[in-house]
Amino acid sequence: MGRPPRAGVDLAAVDGAVLDTDGVITDTARVHAAAWRRAFDELLRERGRQSGTVLPPFDVESDYPRFVDGRSRADGARGFLRSRRITLPEGGGPGAAGPGSETLGSLLDRKARYFLDEIGTHGVQAFPGTVRLLRELRRHGTGIAAASASRSCGPVLRAAGVDDLVDVRVDGLDADRLGLPGKPDPALFLEAARRLGVPPGRCALFEDAVVGVEAGLRGGFGTVVGVDRHGSLRGSMLAAGAHLVVGDLAEVTLVDATRRGRSQGEGPRGA
Repeated sequence: MGRPPRAGVDLAAVDGAVLDTDGVITDTARVHAAAWRRAFDELLRERGRQSGTVLPPFDVESDYPRFVDGRSRADGARGFLRSRRITLPEGGGPGAAGPGSETLGSLLDRKARYFLDEIGTHGVQAFPGTVRLLRELRRHGTGIAAASASRSCGPVLRAAGVDDLVDVRVDGLDADRLGLPGKPDPALFLEAARRLGVPPGRCALFEDAVVGVEAGLRGGFGTVVGVDRHGSLRGSMLAAGAHLVVGDLAEVTLVDATRRGRSQGEGPRGA
């Protein structure tokens, strides 16, 4: 098989890069999905036991991208639960009751614990193609921001050994503190660009969720790159506003239109 086609990002038009974390920088989207499945299925089994019915379990392949991926924790949980005709009271949190008397807060807390348990046991891997791209962007002097709706973004980046490749981070803790709405609202990404000191129009955004791509379009990001690792979202990402769609960031070539031919693997500008 031949090498995948390259997708060019023009460095002459880019001063900053904003990357979603789970699924773009780190291979943790599947870990989030597994933690959600565990938390949701506990709740669904208990609700089914109480009502004498069998509720369809959480489907990682269909429910995760449709309701959860790319959204804030609370928005994702509410969206999936609505699909099962379940509404939870909003309170609760650490130490709250289990599935039999669930609240939204206690559900989110259990999901977070399951996620941290998983990465504590098995660790976190960064995608090699993304690591190479981050290093090349740094050599070119491009500011780099990691953005995530997850509160665990910091621990994940540290566990993957890539926190030193990121200049700024905006995560779920920041979103809660600042009252930033979830995707497809671009607020999280706009805050990342603001912290980089780069206008959105001069930023490249890298996202693996369709709602994240839509947020990039709404936020006026100059280059929006969709990352479709499973080959099923290309059409949806292009329709949502992606300028490029790749299967892995190893397929991205950095090109300076004013200095033709400079790409990944070559020296920095001015070298």
